[in-house]
Amino acid sequence: MKATQQLHDLGQSLWLDNITRTLLDSGTLARYIAELSVTGLTSNPSIFDAAIGDGDAYDAAVRAKALAGLSGEALFMELALEDLRRAADLFKPVFDATHQVDGWVSMEVSPLLAADTAGTIAAAEAIHQQAQRPNLFVKIPGTPEGIPAIEEAIFRGIPVNVTLLFSCAQYLAAAEAYLRGIERRVAAGKDPKVASVASVFISRWDVAANAQLPADQHNRLGIAVARQTYRAYRELLASPRWQKLAAAGAWPQRVLWASTGSKDPNASDTLYVDALGAPDTVDTIPEKTLLAVGDHGKPGPAMPVDGGDADAVLASVTASGVNLDALATKLQQDGAEAFVKSWKQLLQRIADKQAALSKH
Repeated sequence: MKATQQLHDLGQSLWLDNITRTLLDSGTLARYIAELSVTGLTSNPSIFDAAIGDGDAYDAAVRAKALAGLSGEALFMELALEDLRRAADLFKPVFDATHQVDGWVSMEVSPLLAADTAGTIAAAEAIHQQAQRPNLFVKIPGTPEGIPAIEEAIFRGIPVNVTLLFSCAQYLAAAEAYLRGIERRVAAGKDPKVASVASVFISRWDVAANAQLPADQHNRLGIAVARQTYRAYRELLASPRWQKLAAAGAWPQRVLWASTGSKDPNASDTLYVDALGAPDTVDTIPEKTLLAVGDHGKPGPAMPVDGGDADAVLASVTASGVNLDALATKLQQDGAEAFVKSWKQLLQRIADKQAALSKH
């Protein structure tokens, strides 16, 4: 049995961390759904930057939208949502069969709004309405300014993928925002069923810390953070506060493992996916890693509910001189800045394409 099927059978949703028009047009995404147990998809500004920048798959659409008077962010949003609507429709049978637990796609609010709570809420509302798909998450960063926006979006009934979470503490802040949003819905007599996932980034920990650590501690930090976070997630689901909401009909906000491609050439190319199998979680996997997992992945046992060796590994990393709280903050800030850079690059690419196409 393929590793992807094993993880699916364990109760983990495997989502593709990529989208391009070519992936849709060629039938490749449909094939991943049929053959590699892919049941959802995520996108981000860097992914769209690469998709639109490479080749000419978007040229005709850019030209048509420019002629219709669109430019800049409005033009990009339409391009992205065209792709995501098609992907959402491919996943709709899964969405229906799993009673809306699975079969989701995700679209990010503009990263330029990262420090603007009110702007983020307005953007989330606009994307939700423009997308016209029940199985589309709006991605909101779990930054300090994003947390109140997450709560408000959930209260308004907008499904949210909380992105750019790195530590257990950042995850818990996002989970708290989700709970408050649902509690406010219950108090207001609204339907408590609003879907959400909390995306915790894994491999970037090791990229950042390996250089400071002895060789025997390389590529262990990200997995330890995941285990610590998984324990907190399980404790939350067992808490009286959550049980009360579940009894009212609320859905749990699932933990999603992001950044699960190996960045170290000396490590297994399936390292993180093999280690992060756990029921009631999602793993969003870069295309190259997905193909590697389908070919030769070897999932280990399900992640321990008690966190396993997480505390010991984190203690040894701290003893080696890594300040985990400071690094978590830096990783989140760096991640937000990288998305801003991709976003600006993307809008510049679209403007360049528009200018070039208008000459023909």
